[in-house]
Amino acid sequence: MGSEVQARFTHTNLVARDWRKLAKFYETVFHCIPVPPERDLEGESLERGSGVTGARIKGIHLRLPGHGPVGPTLEVFEYAQSADSPIPIPNRPGWGHLAFEVEDVSAALRAVLTAGGSGLGEVVTLDVPAAGTITWTYARDPEGNIIELQSWS
Repeated sequence: MGSEVQARFTHTNLVARDWRKLAKFYETVFHCIPVPPERDLEGESLERGSGVTGARIKGIHLRLPGHGPVGPTLEVFEYAQSADSPIPIPNRPGWGHLAFEVEDVSAALRAVLTAGGSGLGEVVTLDVPAAGTITWTYARDPEGNIIELQSWS
């Protein structure tokens, strides 16, 4: 057996077409807090570490709600040259969505829509054996990334 890895989750990266606009959406709707400094990175180390020739990134980390002043962040980065990709769909293998627990799923969905996001699924309630009852839906941020809005009872 290999050695045991000690780890602590720090952040999830979200590559944006317009990092300022997308960061503002998450600040407005989910009350994420910017964690300065803004990033403006380029150079050989970034290219070698990312495997992207000519990499240059700009962006910021946003403290996710509900975990205090040292909790994990959402890293919203924009590459100077981005690659095309299909719009995310819920059942495509790989990372699927970000989930936020909210008091009122319908109200949160309205906030997503008002801030430039879009709906994806319907608001539904589901009994989960041994876990409780969840009211939830999928939506999209302004760049099409999937967000789950959920409330447990």
